[in-house]
Amino acid sequence: MSGIEIRPVQSSRELDEFIDLPKTLHANDPAFVAPLRLERRQALSAKHNPLLRKIEARFWTARRGGKAVGRISAQADPRQGEAGLFGFVAAQDDPQIFHALFRTAERWLASRGKTEAQGPFHLNINEETGVLVDGFSTPPMLLMPHDLPYVAGRIEAEGYVKAMDMFAYLHDTQVPFPKSIDRLLARPKPPNVVIRHMDWSRYDDEIRTVVDIFNDAWSENWGFMPFGEDDLAHMAKSMKLLLDEKLLWFVEVDGKPAAFGLSLPNLNEMIRDLDGELFPFGWAKLLLRLKRRSYTSGRIPLMGVRKEHHKSYLGQLLPLYIFEKFREEGRARNVRHVEMSWVLETNKPMRHFGEALGSAYKTYRVYSKKIA
Repeated sequence: MSGIEIRPVQSSRELDEFIDLPKTLHANDPAFVAPLRLERRQALSAKHNPLLRKIEARFWTARRGGKAVGRISAQADPRQGEAGLFGFVAAQDDPQIFHALFRTAERWLASRGKTEAQGPFHLNINEETGVLVDGFSTPPMLLMPHDLPYVAGRIEAEGYVKAMDMFAYLHDTQVPFPKSIDRLLARPKPPNVVIRHMDWSRYDDEIRTVVDIFNDAWSENWGFMPFGEDDLAHMAKSMKLLLDEKLLWFVEVDGKPAAFGLSLPNLNEMIRDLDGELFPFGWAKLLLRLKRRSYTSGRIPLMGVRKEHHKSYLGQLLPLYIFEKFREEGRARNVRHVEMSWVLETNKPMRHFGEALGSAYKTYRVYSKKIA
């Protein structure tokens, strides 16, 4: 394999090398945003990320001439039966490197009884998902992947086929709503519907309500993986720095939570010049930017409507009520662009919703392959 060596990540130094490799690969990519190394360390630590206490995961780097030239991960989750996952795919544009990486990950998954490999997932579908196949010229939003244009083709060359596409929709808060939506919003809201923002004094309970609605709303979607109590606690802790009460909205019907929407400031916009480092001055810069709300973009990573409302006329209005609040807040905060992501290609109601409010400007793809 032309001097390619695949090594498991075992030390702290090797983990940093694994995390930092995309910075080298994307050195000439103006759209790349280096993730915060500290955040990535915690995301890949079983001490900090409860998911890694439920699954088996391995990380490898490919080396040539003493230098890291590629990376990959493999995840075996007993809750997913015979399907194993791969992720964190990044490498020089060399088919031999990709082949060596995928051969290693597939053999490891097969040794765990897996007969199918799906991905990329960082680390599962509730975290960064898919490989970018369209929309390379703009930076990724918070917790969205960004890849070089050749990566998808190299994955396909290893025998992988499309399992699912996912879309990101971009809304300009300065552009008026379509008249059809304005007419819907102008109608009096049903008297049994209440729209409210998060109650900060009940933060943990509010996050628990988010998880409860999400697990119900998404339970029949492709690739669904429910959040557990430990995932809930991890989510509540990790979002606290970014969230404020008017970025999380609920719609109650007959006094019961029926839908929610969560929006977050686009952290990537605020860390783009930090090159992944918070020390020595990155922390101060980031905290000041958050305090001053010095960002012009945001992302809606989570939105859900309880299944009992999915097929009703009211159920179609609930996401619109929430998005109207996000739009109002965005304009008040000088946030120009809001991304709604991701949306499954099979989720036609949300695709119609996204297309009515903006455009699908990025496409991400999940692949699958039967393995021996």
